Amino acid sequence: MNEKPLLLVDIDGVVSLFGFDPNMRPDGTWCQVDGIAHLLSSRAAEHLLELADAFELAWCSGWEEKANEHLPHQLGVPTLPHLTFEGKEPGVKPLFGHWKLEAVDAYAGPDRAVAWIDDDLDDECREWAVARPGPTLLVLTDPAVGLDEAAARTLLDWAAELPGAAAA
Repeated sequence: MNEKPLLLVDIDGVVSLFGFDPNMRPDGTWCQVDGIAHLLSSRAAEHLLELADAFELAWCSGWEEKANEHLPHQLGVPTLPHLTFEGKEPGVKPLFGHWKLEAVDAYAGPDRAVAWIDDDLDDECREWAVARPGPTLLVLTDPAVGLDEAAARTLLDWAAELPGAAAA
């Protein structure tokens, strides 16, 4: 009875795409969140459903509870647990470390296998990943592309190689 590895999923730059050529808009659905337009990637939604077989998914985004207010309805993905970033302002760098690291570390714990997909992984995130006792994978996305086939394959291959992984 091995628990699935944890996959922490950012939203902006992973599921909600930006910075793409407006003449070559990716497949997706537009929605408004707090008056801001977001293009939610159809491919990312398909990959999240596929990844749910190999991972326990959790939203790791400044969207916090808003993720479940919008994404299940817009994309057909399940409601997921979400991390809370108390006292952290998205995009504002704390004095030490990436603004998500404290919450990520607390949620993941030291030993559980964890993958984190985000468009904003920095040196502090990489140092944290190397220092963790448990298996850790960071997947950096291009915010104009988000969670694509290559990123999903990297995640699935990594999960399959973990000790005790179920045969696919």
